Formats: sequence, structure tokens, C-alpha cells
Amino acid sequence: MPDTLAPDAFLVSCTVDRRVFDLRPDYRAMLVVVEGLDPSAPSTAADDLIARAEAHARDLLAASAVEDLPHIAAWRDAYRGFGAKPQRTRNSLEALTRRADTGLPRINALTDTYNAISVLHQIPLGGEDFHAYAGPARLSRASGDEPFDTAGGGEPVIEYPEPGEVVWRDDVGVTCRRWNWRQGRRTALTDRTTAALFILDALAPISDSAVNAATDELLGVLARLGGDVTFSRRLISATDPETFNSTVEGLCP
Repeated sequence: MPDTLAPDAFLVSCTVDRRVFDLRPDYRAMLVVVEGLDPSAPSTAADDLIARAEAHARDLLAASAVEDLPHIAAWRDAYRGFGAKPQRTRNSLEALTRRADTGLPRINALTDTYNAISVLHQIPLGGEDFHAYAGPARLSRASGDEPFDTAGGGEPVIEYPEPGEVVWRDDVGVTCRRWNWRQGRRTALTDRTTAALFILDALAPISDSAVNAATDELLGVLARLGGDVTFSRRLISATDPETFNSTVEGLCP
């Protein structure tokens, strides 16, 4: 296990490359570290949330094609901006919204919770094991030689991003390819995760207040997945990407 920074030091060290903001000046990243989670918490804690998310997806898709939903359309445009084909590699929000119409996947309490929040608030949202990180999280344009620990044909495999691809990474390598398309195995949530990093990705027309509302709901649910859950959060934007907006704030609401 790599040495892990304390949550406040970790968050203040996280960065978004200026070249990403050049691509999408409207981009914002909400990073949240949650500690004190109980890996044995039952996934039933997320049942009501998932039911609400599935109903919301059905309502959205009854009125619009999935690719025309505002935030999904914005992410499709962002993918095209760095050379990805959104019809072949769908952003996580689009993939989940499509699945939610017939039923979201059930994995574990942590994953089920953030998947449901993503669909309910129409914001791409990823969750990873905080203790598996080596150094801070950085969103950057790939050089193409960063290793990405994934699986192919049921077997572990190392892949490499395309040059210029937008990726989340740490000191070891890529943790999520194509901004919010596919997360790696190395930092994945497991049934032993007691501290998690959540990343909410936002483009216009999603507002900062909407990002904060999604974060608040996420934390409210996660508070029930442990006896002493604490959290830290930071919102990074192009206007002030180094501002540390919030440190450890005590118990979740």
C-alpha cells in the first residue's frame, strides 16, 4: 500500500492541467475524500436512492434521447475535443443513464450510492480507494506513456492512453481514462475500502450550486455507511484552480 497523504494535504495538492481548461474553460472538478467507512455496510442502504435514480432516468428518457440530455451532450462534445469518439467510448454518466432505464447494476454500498447520485444529478461521478493513491490526483493531457492497470479478456493488462487524451492520474499512472470513461483496477473500490475519493466532473450547463447539491446528497448517504464518517472536499475551477474551498468538516450531515 503506498504512503497516503492526509486528506487536506491531498486535496490541496490535486491539480487540473491548464491545457484541460484550455479545452473546456467551463470544467469544474469536485473532489471529496470520505474516511471512516464500514466495508461491511449492506448495499440495501442505497436501495431507495437507486429506485429514485432509475425512475428519474425513465422520466428523462421518455422526454429526450439520451445523447440530447444537456450534460451528456456537453460531455460528448468534450470527448470530441480531445479526439475520442463518444458513440464508441461513452462517458460514465451516459453509460449509467442508459442502464438505469432498465436497472442500475448492483455492486456494493459505495459503488451503488455514487452511481445513483450520478444519475439523479446528471453528473459524472467516480469513486476510488483513497489509500491506493500514490500522491495527489491530477487531471492532465496524456503523453501516451502513462500505464493504466485494467483488464482484458478477464485477465489483468496494462494499457496506455492516446497522446493528448484527458486522464486522471497519480504518481504511479493513470487512474481513469478519457476523463470519466473507465477507471483502473489499482485504485478501485473493494470490500476492504475504509476511505474513498470521489470525483464529480461538471461542464456547463451544470452550475456550481448543482455540483454542491450532488455532493451534499452523496455525503448524506455515506454518513450512514460508518459510525464515524468524516469528509473533506474541494472544488477546482478554471477561474481559481488552486483555491482550497473546504477542508475536514467533521461528521457528515
